[in-house]
Amino acid sequence: MSEKDDFRQRLGGPTYKLQKALAEVGLGSRRDMEGLVREGRVTVNGAPAAIGARVGPSDVILVDGRPIGRSREGEAPRVLLYYKPEGEIVSHDDPGGRASVFDHLPPPRGGKWLAVGRLDLNTSGLLVFTTSGELANRMMHPRYEVEREYAVRVLGRVTPEQQKKLVTGIELDDGVGRCESIRDQGGEGANHWYHVVIREGRNREVRRLFDALRLRVSRLMRVRFGTLTLPRDLKRGRYIELRRREVGELMAELGLQAGPVRTEAARGSRPERHRRPGYRSR
Repeated sequence: MSEKDDFRQRLGGPTYKLQKALAEVGLGSRRDMEGLVREGRVTVNGAPAAIGARVGPSDVILVDGRPIGRSREGEAPRVLLYYKPEGEIVSHDDPGGRASVFDHLPPPRGGKWLAVGRLDLNTSGLLVFTTSGELANRMMHPRYEVEREYAVRVLGRVTPEQQKKLVTGIELDDGVGRCESIRDQGGEGANHWYHVVIREGRNREVRRLFDALRLRVSRLMRVRFGTLTLPRDLKRGRYIELRRREVGELMAELGLQAGPVRTEAARGSRPERHRRPGYRSR
């Protein structure tokens, strides 16, 4: 440890790698962050950053001239479960002025809310938000094959032959897509419900798989992401925040380490009954 690092540890807490600090705010993977540093797009305290540099809580980090927000060192990330209704976009900025999922979230401290994956305008259900870029990346990256479960309502029924194709694989524009499983959930009249599980989470993948079989999807809702499930009594447009134990369990499931976490529950954000149904341990 250098004298500079030792001085920082005694005064302002431990130092940590610059790539980790950048990844934690959701700018990309640590490897991606190394690329930003090599391109000269990152400065620390006004000077160009170097690969392997270590930063502390008091250091000012700029990416493309803009400061990044960071959580306090050693503090575990916050995690929200949000019930996205149809008609909301998963974006901070929209030229059309449409409603955004971020309009309903509490202001984070020392960072920003990162959406773990996206849902298109006409898809509802579970959205996970976190203040940790590393956690978000671990849940989203295809390499980790985290399951996503969707409830799909179609016009008519999916034949056994079509179900087999969904599981064995269907050629899409960006490669072969497939479902890990498909379960018949019943229905009434012309509409029928199915639950499907996928692992990659490519853009509009479920809709495109069903479209490839000429099956009309009349409603699509995500009900599970990994071990996180959509709480049954959570109303549309509302959220709940995971508690310290639940965040720790989630981090352990993902092979990450968690420190102490501070949560901030907004008024009316928690259901009155069955307040903690959103986490399911395997």
